[in-house]
Amino acid sequence: MRRRKTRKNFDCIGFKRKVQAEIYEEIKGLSPEDEIEYFRRRAATGPLGEWWKGLQQPPEVPNEAELRR
Repeated sequence: MRRRKTRKNFDCIGFKRKVQAEIYEEIKGLSPEDEIEYFRRRAATGPLGEWWKGLQQPPEVPNEAELRR
């Protein structure tokens, strides 16, 4: 069975390169520590920020009394 070629409405590689160039311009003069802070801040305030914050909190572990119920 042959696959049909589909038309692309979105250039994924082009978009990736554009975003990488924008990020490079924003961080090019930063120290390694400042770069880390930049990415942490972006992760926390981006579209997945709430999810990211949840990952940084340790999971709740039930105590012994709760386990015996």
